[in-house]
Amino acid sequence: MSESVDTNGARLLRFASLGSGSKGNATLICDGETRLLVDCGFTLKEAEQRLARLGLHARQLDAILVTHEHGDHVRGAGALARRYDLPVYLTPGTWLSGKLGRLARRHWITPQSTFAIKGIEIEPITVPHDAREPVQFRVSAHQRRLGLLTDLGYASDHVRQAFNGCDALLLECNHDRRMLAEGPYPPSLKRRVGGNWGHLANVQAAELLRQLGLDRLQHIVCSHLSEQNNRPELALEALTPLLDGDDSRLTVAAQDDGLDWQVIH
Repeated sequence: MSESVDTNGARLLRFASLGSGSKGNATLICDGETRLLVDCGFTLKEAEQRLARLGLHARQLDAILVTHEHGDHVRGAGALARRYDLPVYLTPGTWLSGKLGRLARRHWITPQSTFAIKGIEIEPITVPHDAREPVQFRVSAHQRRLGLLTDLGYASDHVRQAFNGCDALLLECNHDRRMLAEGPYPPSLKRRVGGNWGHLANVQAAELLRQLGLDRLQHIVCSHLSEQNNRPELALEALTPLLDGDDSRLTVAAQDDGLDWQVIH
């Protein structure tokens, strides 16, 4: 991993994805001094391998942040924390789900209350999702702001306000509505995924992006794509018209390959 500094020596905020989708999610955030892992939906061994692919070892992490207790976000979080004695930041509701096991270094977080880990400020934002106390994160360092926004059924006024003004945004594009409707899921699961406590469709992500505005955004990452109910080209097709033909800011965090380090200037 390259140093997180520019040519003038100023520190930069960087991020990368270990993988994103229904089988597992994890995001790395680094400012050169502090390295945070948001969620760990992969087994311990696979998480270690994916970290190595991005030039990191788990012992270099400063903390794990957890958004909610679903398996594709916490499958390896507890094991990773125990193996490397890492602090874990999560809401009480997420902890009470019992999905993370014993955590020796557990820190409660309160939605809408900013806290800091070294030089990085983190604000947990409440989102509508079918978990006990789910949050997403707005992360700030060196006058730059990164938004992580997946696993929500719709974009409430509160969510739109919280994620306005980001320099980079990992945005859920979970499903194409037609593919979900015509796909193999049973009706109850289709209602859950497409409902107000499920996941954002491509068209919902595009509408949210339009409302947030694009002037400041350097990176827009289509995230948490369903393998059954979406395709990368459909997610990109939904968001590209907002960019006036310039799709250089737009990319996809893949399930298997993740996303290499991106720098927020």
